[in-house]
Amino acid sequence: MNHTHDGLGRCSGCGIALQTEHPELPGYTPMKALDRDPVICQRCFRIKNYSEASSVTVDQDEFLKLLSKIGDKDALVIHIVDLFDFEGSLISALQRFVGNNPVLLAVNKTDLLPKVTNWNKVRNWVQQQAKAQGLRTVDVVLCSAKQNQGFDYLLEAVNMHRADRDVYVVGATNVGKSTLINRLIRDYSDLEQELTTSRYPGTTLDMVHIPLDDGASIIDTPGIVYPWRYSELVSRKDLQAIMPDKPLKPSVYQLNSGQSLFIGGLARFDFIEGEHQSFTLYTNNTLKIHRTKLEKADELFENHAGELLSPPTREGLEELPEWTRHDIRISKGSRSDVFISGLGWIKVNGQTGALVAVHAPRGVRVMVRPSLI
Repeated sequence: MNHTHDGLGRCSGCGIALQTEHPELPGYTPMKALDRDPVICQRCFRIKNYSEASSVTVDQDEFLKLLSKIGDKDALVIHIVDLFDFEGSLISALQRFVGNNPVLLAVNKTDLLPKVTNWNKVRNWVQQQAKAQGLRTVDVVLCSAKQNQGFDYLLEAVNMHRADRDVYVVGATNVGKSTLINRLIRDYSDLEQELTTSRYPGTTLDMVHIPLDDGASIIDTPGIVYPWRYSELVSRKDLQAIMPDKPLKPSVYQLNSGQSLFIGGLARFDFIEGEHQSFTLYTNNTLKIHRTKLEKADELFENHAGELLSPPTREGLEELPEWTRHDIRISKGSRSDVFISGLGWIKVNGQTGALVAVHAPRGVRVMVRPSLI
């Protein structure tokens, strides 16, 4: 069922077709706001005036419908992922939809990794993980939108693989897509001024075509919302607590079996079985870690969640799903991370094997992977 009315035009903030009848659907604008110049949808209006992101976004089905159009075109696809939440922000089904079009993987937020990082290893790791998820990439570019690093190399890669084709930019929400788009526009088009002022961060709800000087276009697609990322579950206030904006300072814990670590009140890591060994936590530096005995962990959470164990706050806690438990066996001799989507990861430093468990809200992706660092 289509609720858009062609006569109303498109929102100059996010490009969605405007409609005046269904406040709960994308593109809604009140009748009286149609006299404004420029006309923007209610969601963009709120983001612009109150800095609030409303709940209207594209769901996965809508997004995949948009993606499937790319397969019929001859184009270069830039897929932006967040290095801090790699498995949570990677669109693993992408290959099915883009057909034979080349995919350039832009890995953002490299500024969050500790300074001593070996970038060649990180790049190899990214290539292997992408391949394991079924994604074939023509190139992997590590970059930081925040520090403006890696963009020259990205533009070189775009030039190399684009020829004179259109460029589609895809990614999950909160991965730094708009910064990258603006940088591409600046280098390829004289439209920069017009565009950057008419769009608000995180508001793309429809394909936005940005004409380039050579007749092709950059096509900005909506950010897909993945419900398994912690960053999609918490309140806006708690989001700042979990999303790091400075390089991670890893914290190392020497644990005996039968000990637990709480990451604020957001997740719990149990070391159930194995020789005494160390675990390194890569989470936002501001999150407080509490160590306790495994047998006391339930009681501690019961009595102190939302206070001593926070974030989230008491109110924020009520909005999160019930916790669920993930048992994970780390095999002997493996170098592994236990990854919690949107919250970070725990590196298992011992080589003797271990049985661990993670408790996190139902739906949050928890998995074991080869160590990133």
